[in-house]
Amino acid sequence: MAINGKFRVSMEDVFPHGAFVVSEVDPVRDFDKSTPQKFVQQNDKETGLPMWAVSVLDADPDARKADKTVTVKVLDTVQPVPPETTGGTPFRPVEFDGLTVTPYLDDKRGRVAYSLRARAMRAPAKTVKPAGSADGKAVA
Repeated sequence: MAINGKFRVSMEDVFPHGAFVVSEVDPVRDFDKSTPQKFVQQNDKETGLPMWAVSVLDADPDARKADKTVTVKVLDTVQPVPPETTGGTPFRPVEFDGLTVTPYLDDKRGRVAYSLRARAMRAPAKTVKPAGSADGKAVA
């Protein structure tokens, strides 16, 4: 079988309505190597790159409350910087490149859960089309 653990997905597959950064970008703790006195950052097993965690809000209006905020782990040699806020709002729209999903069994909830990883975080490339517009131009 071609799927071995994680699989690649597009930003549109995971966040079809967009996503917004709602936390700082923090290093992921390696619980096996860290001690109470010494923090050790976790590295990705495949690439060896340091892992950073950022919480994002899924803009899907139909997403369940428990699924609205998810953590994406970004693999990068330096701490990723979230995009700037836009339009005078506190919201920071974000897109992820090289996004992968790893399914796993969540023993606490007794269901399948998903871990998200990305190779890069950036501001969205596309602009939002106004309501009632098919091509991004205002409707008269």
